[in-house]
Amino acid sequence: MNFFRKILFPFAILYGFITAIRNFLFDKGILKSVAFDVPVIAVGNLSVGGTGKTPQIEYLIRLLSDHYKIATLSRGYKRKSEGFVLANATSNAEILGDEPYQFYQKFPNIQVAVDANRVNGITQLLSQKNAPEIILLDDAFQHRKVKAGFYILLTAYNDLYSDDLILPAGNLRESSSGAERADVIVVTKCPQDLTSEQQAEIRFRLKPKSNQQVFFTFIEYDSRVYSETKQLLLAEIETVDKLLLAGIAKPEPFFAYLQAAKSGTMVFSDHHDFTAQDIETIKEKAKDKIIITTEKDFVRLKGKLPKEQLFCLPIKSSFVNNKADFDKTIMNYVGTSTGNR
Repeated sequence: MNFFRKILFPFAILYGFITAIRNFLFDKGILKSVAFDVPVIAVGNLSVGGTGKTPQIEYLIRLLSDHYKIATLSRGYKRKSEGFVLANATSNAEILGDEPYQFYQKFPNIQVAVDANRVNGITQLLSQKNAPEIILLDDAFQHRKVKAGFYILLTAYNDLYSDDLILPAGNLRESSSGAERADVIVVTKCPQDLTSEQQAEIRFRLKPKSNQQVFFTFIEYDSRVYSETKQLLLAEIETVDKLLLAGIAKPEPFFAYLQAAKSGTMVFSDHHDFTAQDIETIKEKAKDKIIITTEKDFVRLKGKLPKEQLFCLPIKSSFVNNKADFDKTIMNYVGTSTGNR
């Protein structure tokens, strides 16, 4: 523990005590959770950002949307709207937030909604004539006013919750004991060649309960980058002079994957709201180079930078092994829940 964390440790104890009391009240039913008559899958983490919630939600959408009517419900972090909003053709990243708008752009066959009040959000979705059959809750592991039917807890390979401390001394939103609420634990951002022995060592460190499954995923990058009007193979631009831009929690893997001798980089804070001055700075640094950014940044920059210059690199979550077991677990939960409606 470094010196700064030692100074903050007493505050972490206090924060941990407060969150423990809150969880106790929910566990005992003193604070009420609302359950719903449709399958609700909550995806979240114990730490603050950077675990790969968006690609995990997208994985679930791909798995389920051919069989069921799907809706995603997010808080809509840093959006400029209020209350419940259901995405439509007039929506943008400012109205929905970057991640929900990304879902809406990539998966036009699902419903995408935002509401800080998740109980109200689900109620509004289910009150529609075309109500969803499954609701995916984004970043909702601590949102205990909703009692989800299935909880997926994410933890990053290089930043396991078992090795971390509670805020502000560390990055945990609550004690690592909160992991006991998870049905499935997914270790994200693993090396693709993670061995069985390494997986066993991580399971030992996480200490899952006997009823909890642990899975391992890695980030798989697309072989192309995409603008609004065209796509380019990565091999085509490997030696091209370009600007790499990211406003995400942990951009280092993105830069490392695309980095080349002629590539410049620009880093912004997670969910950064790009100002007019930011746009001018980007244009000045890019000049006539192509700009490659993340999908989340792309939806915020689209329309602000020349469309022939701005590209994004899509990613997806892939399983190191046991993909079929994960899919079966999710489909079994959903099938049982819908069958009991």
